[in-house]
Amino acid sequence: MTDRPRVLVVDDHRLFRSGVRAELAAEVDVVGEAESVAQAVALVRETAPDVVLLDVHMPDGGGLAVLAQVGDSAPGTRFLALSVSDAAEDVIAVVRAGARGYVTKSISGPDLADAVRRVAGGDAVFSPRLAGFVLDAFRGPAPTPPPEHDEDLDRLTGREQEVLRLIARGYAYKEVAKELFISVKTVETHVSSVLRKLQLSNRRELSRWAAARRLV
Repeated sequence: MTDRPRVLVVDDHRLFRSGVRAELAAEVDVVGEAESVAQAVALVRETAPDVVLLDVHMPDGGGLAVLAQVGDSAPGTRFLALSVSDAAEDVIAVVRAGARGYVTKSISGPDLADAVRRVAGGDAVFSPRLAGFVLDAFRGPAPTPPPEHDEDLDRLTGREQEVLRLIARGYAYKEVAKELFISVKTVETHVSSVLRKLQLSNRRELSRWAAARRLV
């Protein structure tokens, strides 16, 4: 790596990519821009950047899809997620997939440039409040057990509780299915049942519910 990291910017909004390029121009060499998963994967392989600034949510799959498709084909490239989302499940999922850091789009230009340089140098970089999500998700040995008598938790079957814990940790449905040796359809059924029994609306509420009871 040179003193100026070589960076690929992946985001489906052209104006945002232009803004990032302008902010980083004095500190890094932007070797390309991509607005889709397919473009991003092709450019990673073609340009071998030091760092990929990676949007988490894009219409065709986003950061997770890029990481999955690149796989081990770009060992010298590191990925830094740059997203509007500060949800724990997004942070954990992207880190599990191989990203070296996660910052939100509210970051300043100088701080983003510093984050890119640090990731290029091998550091892991997170926006301050997001680092706790990662520490909680990867701490060991075992999570603190829930209270012995939790009426809400007791409404769930043993398998539903297993699914709940994995979903709350940021696992995708396919990953839960693989972990528990069940089908994706069965995972979806369990998640729907859990949300209904706990009177929750979505995965984000489920993650917060689980975190409050130290289940993750």
